[in-house]
Formats: sequence, C-alpha cells, structure tokens
Amino acid sequence: MSVAFCCTHFLLAQSPDVLKIRQYRQANEHTILSEFVSFLKLPNIVGDSVGIHKNATFIMEAMKKRGIANVQLLVPASNKTVPAVYGEVITPGATQTIIFYAHYDGQPVNAAQWAKGLSPFEPQLLSNSLEQNGTIIDFPTADKVFDPQWRIYGRSASDDKAGVMAILNAYDAIVKSGMKLTVNIKFFFEGEEEKGSDFLHEILQQYKNLLQSDLWLICDGPVHQSGKKQVVFGVRGDAHVEVTVYGSKRPLHSGHYGNWAPNPAMMLVELLASMKDENGRVTIKDFYADVIPLSEMEKKALEAVPPVDEQMKNELGFRKREMKDHDLAQAIGLPSLNINGMNSANVGKNASNVIPTTATVVLDLRLVAGNDWKKQQQRVVEHIKSQGYYVTTAEPTDEERSKYDKIAKITLSNGYNAQKTSMDLPIAKQVIAAVQSTTTESVVLLPTAGGSLPLFLFEQYLKAKTISVPIANHDNNQHAENENIRLLNFWNGIETMAALMMMK
Repeated sequence: MSVAFCCTHFLLAQSPDVLKIRQYRQANEHTILSEFVSFLKLPNIVGDSVGIHKNATFIMEAMKKRGIANVQLLVPASNKTVPAVYGEVITPGATQTIIFYAHYDGQPVNAAQWAKGLSPFEPQLLSNSLEQNGTIIDFPTADKVFDPQWRIYGRSASDDKAGVMAILNAYDAIVKSGMKLTVNIKFFFEGEEEKGSDFLHEILQQYKNLLQSDLWLICDGPVHQSGKKQVVFGVRGDAHVEVTVYGSKRPLHSGHYGNWAPNPAMMLVELLASMKDENGRVTIKDFYADVIPLSEMEKKALEAVPPVDEQMKNELGFRKREMKDHDLAQAIGLPSLNINGMNSANVGKNASNVIPTTATVVLDLRLVAGNDWKKQQQRVVEHIKSQGYYVTTAEPTDEERSKYDKIAKITLSNGYNAQKTSMDLPIAKQVIAAVQSTTTESVVLLPTAGGSLPLFLFEQYLKAKTISVPIANHDNNQHAENENIRLLNFWNGIETMAALMMMK
C-alpha cells in the first residue's frame, strides 16, 4: 500500500457512525466538560503520591460508572506510588484486541508564571488562546452552546487528561448511541509518564498476560501544526546529561581577577559551542552513526506532510531555522542535542560583578531508531574529554583541582530508546482508515514524532506494536505555563477514539 493511497484513495468523508458520535457529544457537552473540569482540578504532579492516587481513584470511578469491566490498579511491586489504571471490554466475536493508552500524571508547575487570572489547578474557560487575545469567560449554563474555539486552561488539559477523557467518552458515546464495538478494548492509563516511566517495565512484566493485544493505541501529543489529524508510527527516545564545570573555589571580584582567573561560564559556553556547527548539525563523533535510514514508504510519507515551517516561524517569532537543510518534519527524524537549561551566578536585578565558581547545563538527547541511549550519552562524555576536560561524577577534590586545568562533573540520567512501527502492517492500514473516516481532510502520516514516550518498553516486554493518534492542538503549551486544550480538538478526539474502537 502506498502512502498516496492512504491519503487520497480513502473516501474523504465522515462516516455515519462518526456523525452519530457527534450527535451524542453535542447533546451531552455540559456533562462531558463538567467531568473533565472536575478531573483537571485534581493536582497530578508527578512524584506526589497522594495526588496521583486521587487521580487514579477518579479514573476508576469514571470507568466503573461506564460499565467497564475488571477495573483495577496495576501496581509495580517495588513502588506502589505509581499505579496504572486498567479496565477492559470484551466484544463477542471480536478477533482483535486494542489497548488504549493515555497518562494522567502532569509536569511540575510554577503558578507564578501563569497568566493573570489563571492557576494550574483551577481550570478556566477562555474565548480563544491568550496569543489571540482570549479572555476568561464563565462556563455556560446548561441551555447554552459551547463555541468549539473556546479553550480550557489548566495543567494537563492537553497532556494528557484530555486523552484519558476522550477515550472514556468515546466508549460512552458508542454504548449510549446503540452502536457496537468491533474489537476487544482494554484501557491503560499510566501515572508516571512525565517522570520517565521508571516503573512501567515492572507493570508490563507483572501483568504480561493481562496486557496481551494486537496493538497499543497511544493518545498523547498534538495534531499536526497544519491542524490536520495525524497518525504517528514512532517516537524518539530520550536521555539527559548534566554537566558542571568549575572555576575558583569562591566567587571572585570580576575587576580584581578578570583576565586571570578561569571563568566557568565562559568555559561552558565554549564547550557547548564545540558540540554543534553553524548549521545546527551535532559535531560529536559518531552522533549520527547508528541511525537507521528511512524506508521508501517513510520517505514518501514525509514528502506528503504539509509544509508548516513558515507558519510556525511566524507564529513563534524567529526567522532562521537551526538546520537550514531540513524542514520541521525532517529535523525531528534525526537525533538531537538541545540545551534544556543553564545556570551560573545571577542575572537581572540580582546580577553582581563576580566571576562565578561553577556553570551547569542540562543537555537533552533525543534519539531515533538505531540509537542506543547509553551509547549516545557516552559519546557526549567522550567529546567533553576530547576538549581537554577531566571528567568526574563527584565534586572535585583539592587534589584534582591542583592537577587538572579543566574539570567537568557529569551526571547521566536514565533514558530509553526510540520505537517505530512499520507503516505497511495490516493493522496500520485499519488505523489509518478509521482516522480518515472522521475527517474530510487527508490525514497526515508521520514516521516518527518529535516527542518521546517509552514505547520501546511495550515492544521489549510484550512484543507489542504501537501507533499514536494524538488529539491536542499544536499550541497547547504542554509542560509549560498556560497549558490548554481547544474544545474543537477535544470534541474531534472523542470522535477519533470512537472510530478506532469501531474500526473495520
């Protein structure tokens, strides 16, 4: 099956079943959003075990209310604070089983950074996005209609409580509209995705028999920047490297000691500059050596992705993309090295005339198929050594300070590899057709997403295939202040998840 067939030969029309789901949603918008808002009010910061369990309880009650069977917590034996929530619906005569995945934990928040009138766990309705001069409005009474361009602002509104609620309301809509599932469905809602899914492998091992399926369907992330729905067949892996370089043992007056004492901030800047060239290509030895080339189908899929570079540059306010020879879709298909944050002394009103004692950076390594996360981290370490640094994993001793000109303390995070599912599998064709049945526009097929999820674990421990069908608006501010979900994306997400539960 060619990608051209995927995009143009399916009937570009919404199916009658999807229209029934829409009619159900339109008649129940207030009930659906009332439940969603109640869910968003529950703090879900990863690592807060009390909050995480309250969220898990909320999901379990929502599942039981919908008549979903075998609802339970899947708890890793070594850490009972990060349960996954499970449930299932067995369909008589069905020959396929699909597991619908989303996560309910959220990123940490700094409430002071949110816009005036907004708070992470006090969801608010806005007339549009803040960037489009949206203003806070009251949630309408039961006799009023919701504008699909309105947005709900709150932590995890898009990442990923919208995914949880879209899945559950899709099932609800099918049952209450008198339609039939075509597959067995299982629900798996994770509680530690934002922490790196450290204990997910234990859950997959402990409950291996329960979690058998033909496909994991991942509802996480945004639709394409063009606004079109997309089906994503892979995710990048992720790992981090923290580097601290050292100067003197105490801060020094920049007038008395400038030009003489080493400045770790300048040292770090020079070190980082050695890691990339002017075209954004990583110069670390063998950084791209293990990348598995794209298949012909994947190349054709990328050629068909709508161009959004100019749109996004205008939206985000910059002129030159980092990799001048790669558009956005191509760039996210490569391993990357990014600076997540840097720190050395103070700036702004707290700035002072000092030479700092240290400078620290956190490097984010995104990986693609073929990369090994430990090997990629080690390549960074070897590059730092090649720049003349003595590398340690602890604070340098006086003896080390007297012996080495340049010292770098390196801390390596845990990580995981990229994962990719073949685009030409029969079940992949079913997913594409189901998503296409919900829209009159051609669906974007993306070989891999720019973001990361630990989907390789499903393959490693369950031999399972995964495909992602995201629903959030691309400008949702996930992981940051002012996170939001556009109602139209949430409504479309319910229709999409329902179509997948009824796919032919």
